[in-house]
Amino acid sequence: MEATGRTVLCACSAFCLLFILTEVSSELIHIDPSVSHITEGDSVFLSVKTNFSPDKADIQGTWFHTGMSGTNTRMLVTFTKTNEICNMKHCDQLVFNNSTFSLEIKNLNRKDEGDYHLSINIKYDNKPGDIEKEEKTVRVTVDVPVSNPAIEKSPSYAVIEDKANVTWTCSVENGTRVMFKWFRDNVALGPSDRYHYSQDNSTLLISPVRKEDKGSYHCVASNPVTRGQHSRAVELNVYYGPYNLEVNSVQGLRTGEVFTINPGELVFFECQADSNPPNSYVWISKTRNATQIVTEGPRLEVRSYRLAQAEEYLCRAFNNVTQKQDEAQFTLVVASLGTGKEKHTQEGSSVSPLAVITVCSFFVIGCMLLFFLRRTCHPKRVLMSIYNKPFSEQKRPHRSGHEDATEDFGIYEFVSIPGKTESTQASCRSLARLESIQDMHTTIYDVIRHVPETPSHSLLK
Repeated sequence: MEATGRTVLCACSAFCLLFILTEVSSELIHIDPSVSHITEGDSVFLSVKTNFSPDKADIQGTWFHTGMSGTNTRMLVTFTKTNEICNMKHCDQLVFNNSTFSLEIKNLNRKDEGDYHLSINIKYDNKPGDIEKEEKTVRVTVDVPVSNPAIEKSPSYAVIEDKANVTWTCSVENGTRVMFKWFRDNVALGPSDRYHYSQDNSTLLISPVRKEDKGSYHCVASNPVTRGQHSRAVELNVYYGPYNLEVNSVQGLRTGEVFTINPGELVFFECQADSNPPNSYVWISKTRNATQIVTEGPRLEVRSYRLAQAEEYLCRAFNNVTQKQDEAQFTLVVASLGTGKEKHTQEGSSVSPLAVITVCSFFVIGCMLLFFLRRTCHPKRVLMSIYNKPFSEQKRPHRSGHEDATEDFGIYEFVSIPGKTESTQASCRSLARLESIQDMHTTIYDVIRHVPETPSHSLLK
């Protein structure tokens, strides 16, 4: 099966190749079609290739020219294998090659463009009664190079958006089959609901004009034999606005449309809007049932000393040309915000004020607790409180081994014993439990270092 499939595939390929070769060989003559666009004044060479042997056949042919309209046809050259006859009106312009049947036309003008048609009759020597006819046609266009384009705008003055139309015209003194392209700020203009072009794009109508249409316009002209020629740039000035009105201040604290300032602080407010020509600004103060013009211009200065005061302000922008206006309202509140680094602006701080207050409060409380514990749990005071108690308050008598009171007098010294695991300062808990320890005197006796051998007389008293 595989061998049979390969055989069939090879047979199909051979058949296709044979068909292609048959089609190619059936074309007895071929004219190069790449000579379609010619510049006026240049020459064109209509090259002919033959797929038969002219030496073994009798040849008779004619070159014709038909204008672009298709009605005016004229004979240029009639030839045989050995002779040629040219049209007397065009002999100076034509150069015929009798061996290849090619034709050259020199110094072309606009009248020379159109269809060039070659018709050949072929009678082979080995086929005396068989005559074959072959015909080929090629179109030649003759174009005039494009000169620098000129651009015009109507009206020539600035226009108001949504109220006016603008017509652009691009023209050239020389050039044929000229195509135009429009650019604004060096960006090609595409189709738009407000852009209307003529058939060759030489005219552009913008209706109506909008803010985004302002800019620098120029056109580019070209044709098949000339690269783009650029016109000069013309500005389109459009009156528009005001748009995007807003009030800003680098001082105080802003929350939405509310500005909070410190008492006595001088604050500057800026009113800005996108407009052409620039707007005129009016600042208005709004009270309960009345309004008052504060100042004119884009800047407002405010200084207030009354705490908890809230005032309403309004910035109104007006364009004298477009007769349009816009307003921005805000509230001014006077409150103590602090000064310098302590004041938090709208951008905010990396640490909130509440967090700072909370941390400081915990720190103060901790210091107070530490100070209180240090004072109430001092080891010396605990020991003194134990020994200053009356004897009757003791839970039970203790035996120190010195029943004679005179033997208990002396100089006592508390020292640190090396090697002991206990801390040099007893904790409050351990010292408070000394009352319940059975051998308290014995423990204290361990820290006695210097006891006089004989109590002095003054001590005995």
